[in-house]
Amino acid sequence: MRLKLNIQRIIEMAAAIADEKGFDAVTLTAIAENFGIKKPSLYNHIESLDELRCELVIFASMQLKEKLAAAAIGKSKKDAILEIAIVYRQFSHEHPGQYQSIMSSAWEYKESPRFKAVTKELMGILRTVLSHYDLHDDDLTHAVRGLRSIMHGFVSLEASGWFTKPAGREDSYLQLIHTFISGVEILEHTSPAKK
Repeated sequence: MRLKLNIQRIIEMAAAIADEKGFDAVTLTAIAENFGIKKPSLYNHIESLDELRCELVIFASMQLKEKLAAAAIGKSKKDAILEIAIVYRQFSHEHPGQYQSIMSSAWEYKESPRFKAVTKELMGILRTVLSHYDLHDDDLTHAVRGLRSIMHGFVSLEASGWFTKPAGREDSYLQLIHTFISGVEILEHTSPAKK
């Protein structure tokens, strides 16, 4: 039976390879081998490796965005932040190659309208969750940047093999998120929006 190939299946295969072997392992040759086809057959669906990697970054960003959005449903303030933080770390563990593609390669595709759109939506989830606090616009922006930096910083260090001490990494992560939440609650009461 002839393989029914399309761009979605190619991107999903790229994501699977990235998660199993790392983002750098995503090549047209590797994808063709996994499908059991010749590499030139892929060019009926995709122009180049660069286009494929851009599509992978967009795909991974959409996956993360959907998971964060689902985590935030029905929750607000600290409950929403905590749930988002947990799901964010889970995504980085379950899809390490996709996460790597978002964080290490996204800047190469910053001019892609589709990438810009999904990134805006992704950051919009964090902004929406944090907007439940009564913060001045600048303070809200700082809080969004802070939350993303904390989550990314921790999972990146974790993925690089740091945090080898006996204390549980999950406990450290949750303590960090709770500390962030406490800071936002203090900021809410001192923000210019309250004056």
